[in-house]
Amino acid sequence: MKRLPYILLAALLCFAACDPSIIDQNDPTDPQFTVTGLPGGEVNAYAVFTLSVSSKSDGAITFKSSNTQVATITIAARREYKVTAKCPATPTQVTISFDQEAKGIYPETVYELTFYVLPETTDSGTTAPEEEHADLDGVKVSFKENTALIVNPERGFYRARDYFTDSEPIRVSEIKAQRLEGYALWYLGFYLTDFMDGDISQAFLDKIQTSMDALREGGAKCILRFAYRDNDDQFGKLDQEPELSIVLKHIDQLKPLLKKNEDVICVLQAGFVGSWGEWYYTTHFVYQPRTDADYVPRRQLTEALLEALPASRQIQLRTPQFKMRMYGLSLKDTLTAANAHNGSALSRLAGHNDCFGASEDDYGTFDNEPNDRKFWKADTRYTFMGGETCGVSDFCVCEASLQDMRDYHWSYLNQDYHHGVLNRWKSDNCYNQIVARLGYRFVMKDLFYSKNFAAGKNCDVTLRFYNTGFAAPMNPRKAVLVWEGSDGKSKEFPINSDPRTWHSGWHVISAAFTPTTAKGTLYLTLRDPLLPERPEYSIALANEGVFDSGTGLNKLFEIK
Repeated sequence: MKRLPYILLAALLCFAACDPSIIDQNDPTDPQFTVTGLPGGEVNAYAVFTLSVSSKSDGAITFKSSNTQVATITIAARREYKVTAKCPATPTQVTISFDQEAKGIYPETVYELTFYVLPETTDSGTTAPEEEHADLDGVKVSFKENTALIVNPERGFYRARDYFTDSEPIRVSEIKAQRLEGYALWYLGFYLTDFMDGDISQAFLDKIQTSMDALREGGAKCILRFAYRDNDDQFGKLDQEPELSIVLKHIDQLKPLLKKNEDVICVLQAGFVGSWGEWYYTTHFVYQPRTDADYVPRRQLTEALLEALPASRQIQLRTPQFKMRMYGLSLKDTLTAANAHNGSALSRLAGHNDCFGASEDDYGTFDNEPNDRKFWKADTRYTFMGGETCGVSDFCVCEASLQDMRDYHWSYLNQDYHHGVLNRWKSDNCYNQIVARLGYRFVMKDLFYSKNFAAGKNCDVTLRFYNTGFAAPMNPRKAVLVWEGSDGKSKEFPINSDPRTWHSGWHVISAAFTPTTAKGTLYLTLRDPLLPERPEYSIALANEGVFDSGTGLNKLFEIK
């Protein structure tokens, strides 16, 4: 009987050896190979994550992805592996395999983990708060937010195109194709490199006009910039721009084009000075200006542009420092509701940041003047802010980027640069929110209209909505109610509220109209005053079943 424990132990050992599902935790030859870091069974398009391997064995490890078209794997550090997901058209399975060679007492180990990479989506999710607001007196109409991609004018991600003397003008077909992809805004940079000693040729002026005509026909607008050099590697060797007198002459030549194409110019960037027209590497405008006198040439250029550009349009300066120093401004001089959009020079000078989130000071954008950050935060409530990213850093993570876009009231960003930053936003799941919230986004919550509705009688309407975007519209635009009667005739009723004052947040707007018939439909239109017959340039509310892309009207309610 004393031998039974040994017999049972031998049986158990034999059973364990025959059944691989039973693992001896004390087996000295088990390398205990594990992999951690997989975010889950489903991974977003463009996700980037690190897998960490732990093993008691020092055997060499090889690795591979089963589908490198969908996800790649590379060494990040010792026993750390960077996985980069791409963007499949449909959810696609990927298996990452690790194979550690046998070494010493440890046998070869094969380890696999499987996940799905999801396709990219343009759905933003809801952006309006789920707050409850007390009902008002009247008949209530409620609305539901549309979380799909909404293409609206003068906001959002843009596509970029630079032009030189030998460049072909942009094609209408390309503009229309990009609009179908969600892009209604373009950056057009025209390089005057071949005209630094004299006039801009008529052929090049014609090329500019052809591009403007294409924008108009294709249903888009542009961020416009002129420059002379497209790089900085010749700084100190070649002039980065001509002397001021020639630049001013070029502006005078461009003036008719600027006036003629006011309708498709969203905003003009000051340009002309330095490499890329970014006002830094400069030959004739005082490189790194310090005294007030150093800023005089730049102010002369700025005021020439203000005079050449129609008064409805703004001019963006590269940093807050330039507006502050050229005009002797401090924090107390930022725009307010009282002097915004009044046509003055200061109300028309905006900003662009072409190294957004790239470093602590965005590569020299900030920290040049006391309170320059606070200045832009206040001033951009009433002026355009946009630009591009230029490099991955700790300052372009989702939380920081979203906060900066709120603080500085961003209206647009470059879709073509910097891809590392854009992919980080995609992998961290905030890109679609940025797509939805750049510029304005009007989400109607509800409205109330008079209970005693009748033909020929005044009807009060109260509109309640959120602007969940980062900014208000910046160019002139009117809000109008349109009553379309059962007889097919329409009548318009202007709303006494400027959409440029519809900043981020909750809005309650009072309006009124007089229905001409007992039955009909009430619409809201936010059309472009310079392109009133083009529905592509009207603002669509971010609500389901509301906007008619054929008419540019937003349906509020119908009386049947």
